[in-house]
Amino acid sequence: MTIAFHKRSSKLHPHQQFKSVYLIVSLLRGCFYFFFKSSFYRTWKRIFWQLILLGFGLLGLLLYGLPIVRHLEVLIPMGVCPSARMAMLRDNFTGLLRLWDRPDVLTCTSWGAPIIWDGTFDPAVAQQEALQQNLTIGLTVFAVGRYLEKYLARFLETAEQHFMVGQRVVYYVFTELPAAVPRVALGPGRGLRVERVVRERRWQDVSMQRMRTLHEALHGRLGREAHFVFCMDVDQHFRSSFGPEALAESVAQLHAWHYHRPRWLLPYERDARSAAAVAPGEGDFYYHAAVFGGSVAALRGLTGHCARALQRDRERGLEARWHDESHLNKFFWLHKPAKVLSPEFCWSPDIGWRAEIRRPRLLWAPKEYALVRD
Repeated sequence: MTIAFHKRSSKLHPHQQFKSVYLIVSLLRGCFYFFFKSSFYRTWKRIFWQLILLGFGLLGLLLYGLPIVRHLEVLIPMGVCPSARMAMLRDNFTGLLRLWDRPDVLTCTSWGAPIIWDGTFDPAVAQQEALQQNLTIGLTVFAVGRYLEKYLARFLETAEQHFMVGQRVVYYVFTELPAAVPRVALGPGRGLRVERVVRERRWQDVSMQRMRTLHEALHGRLGREAHFVFCMDVDQHFRSSFGPEALAESVAQLHAWHYHRPRWLLPYERDARSAAAVAPGEGDFYYHAAVFGGSVAALRGLTGHCARALQRDRERGLEARWHDESHLNKFFWLHKPAKVLSPEFCWSPDIGWRAEIRRPRLLWAPKEYALVRD
């Protein structure tokens, strides 16, 4: 006799399926109801929003408030230059750069430009190379209104002690009061030119007009006289050697207050209507307009671009957040600098001590805006 076994179907009857789904949904609803009504959820929700508010509070303090909170910036990593890129980076003035001697900081950019820190170059090599090229180096500074009496004398006196010592240098002072420019004893091969400018009504206009004035000067005597030019703010003074290691076709200065910050926190111009606008996700670093430089040809391009962009904004009734500095940052986003100077080359004592800042070259003077910007 043959016994037949019938395999039981694994499929549930549609009515049973519906009951199973309904049971699962009911259980989930009960769980969610219990969770959202429980004290645990209320506690979790309160902690979540407290953390959000704490985060925004710390961000506000970091940007605008307590100095002690700003020290947390050092915990933000700067990145590391790849070893393969380090070995290839050379400089026209310092030869092979010793970027591996500063593993604590970022020493190169993504496009292959060096970031110059103390310890990454041999100053004697740079000095000798500049002498062999028989260069004349220009240094421009604007001293308008009370900036002249407050800052210019110390700027020039300390420049004579530390700026391109041993090189041929010509200072260009732009002011509305040429007769008030202080007399400073100059070394051999170093000269001073005074150029008259019209004082603008607002200090913002003085800042923005600088690019047009520089552009005209670079097409005039300054452009014929110098091979490389640095453009600097007057409300700072030299502390130690600022030599030929800083020279390159185009040179940008990392902003001392922003070099540790992530890109989304950098104060670029965000108004898309402005010619200085940098869109979210764009930008490399934030550069300081207190120091920039390069060859005469490169600076003609930079100042011409910024002057035209500033004029375009003015015609539209716009003014970038940080004036000419905003336009400078837009230019360097579009046209990458050949060399980037670390914050050591233009440092603010108000930031306080930082382990990576070994030898500041320029120091910001105390900002007395109420006095000098009236």
